[in-house]
Formats: sequence, structure tokens, C-alpha cells
Amino acid sequence: MGKDVIIACDFPNKIEALNFLDLFIKEKPFVKIGMELFYSAGPSFLKELKRRGHKIFLDLKLYDIPNTIRRCSRVLSYQYVDMFSIHASGTKAMMQAAMEGATREDGKHPLVIAITQLTSTDQQSMESDILIHEPIDKVVMHYATLAKKSKLNGVVCSALEAQKVHKVCGKKFLTVTPGIRFDMKNKGDQKRVMTPAQAKRAGSDYIVVGRPITQAKDPVAMYKKCVKAFVG
Repeated sequence: MGKDVIIACDFPNKIEALNFLDLFIKEKPFVKIGMELFYSAGPSFLKELKRRGHKIFLDLKLYDIPNTIRRCSRVLSYQYVDMFSIHASGTKAMMQAAMEGATREDGKHPLVIAITQLTSTDQQSMESDILIHEPIDKVVMHYATLAKKSKLNGVVCSALEAQKVHKVCGKKFLTVTPGIRFDMKNKGDQKRVMTPAQAKRAGSDYIVVGRPITQAKDPVAMYKKCVKAFVG
């Protein structure tokens, strides 16, 4: 898979999500399904999305002991998803277990990517709330390096760190970057943000865009605007 715009379908239920996706008549956008929608709609919803022709990023941010993550990843590997996320802070052993579980008998597996630091986190909150006193860039690079050593496919990071991640981990190591905004004055709860064009220049492989598309007056037009700015 190459560069793409992933729409964060942060809806409370299946009906609202499908009504939104029905707006896309010609396009079949890559979609992110997070915890709220997955817990509401269940695994069968993933099958419905695949039937409709969508690629799926299942963003459950898995975090547990290695054995539990291995078993959970095995389940997700057969759940029609193209990509799923785990927390890099769960340690190298947990990330290795995720890859072991996700790899099917034929050697294939969904893309497994590690969360570094959420884009709603800045240096101050990282230090005061979770007692990490290293510079945020250093923390992200450390997590990215551990993820690569664990054979993961890439990381979730802000676009601000994408170029550095590629420098440390190589161009084939994927960077999935949320915190994308067209209006930098309207960041919402995001703190480390970029526009789609800036993310492209920074080297992001995928951008995850939620409210700027889902809450737009014309979501399809806004999606196309994102694709044009990021993919070209």
C-alpha cells in the first residue's frame, strides 16, 4: 500500500458510519475504525466494510501482557483488517508477541503499527502526567526503533516526527500520522498538528483525518481536497 488518506470514522454506531460512507459513491476511502465504533458495531461491521470495498485500519491501541497480545493479534489477523495498532510503550516483548500472533500460517499478516505518543500529548503533559522527562522527539524515536527491532511495519506518530522516524528506521518503515488540520487555528484537542501538504513534505506515508472531513459541510469534497494535497 502506498500513500493514502485514512478517514477516521469516529461515529457512535454502525448506522451513522454507513450513512456517512454512503456519501462516497465513486470513492472507497481507507477508513479507521476506533474503539467507540468497534465496541458498538462489533466484528461483523468489519466484514460489511470489506464487502463494500474499503481498506480498514482497526485502531484499538492494544496494550497488555505479551501472551494476551499474541492471542488477540491472532484473532485480529482473521478479522478482515488491513492494519491494526498496538502501544509501543507495552515493551519490545509485547510488540514481538503481536507480530507472532498476527502472522498467519501462510506467512501473511495485516500491517502492525505501534503508537508512539498521541498527537494530543505535548512535552508538558508528557512530563507532568506520565513522568517522561526526555524530549518528546527522543521518546518517539526510541519507540520507533524498538518497533522496528520487533519487526513491526511502522508507527503512529505526528507528522512533525515522520521525517526523523524515516531517517532512523528507513524509508520503508511506515509513518501513520493523525493530527491533520487545514485550519491551524482550529486544533481541537490535538497539539502536534500539520496540514496535509505539510505532512506530505514531512514524509508521512498515511495521514489520518477525522473531524475536518466527517464534520465538513461537504465531506466528499473535503476528502478529495485532502487526497489532492497529500497524494497529488
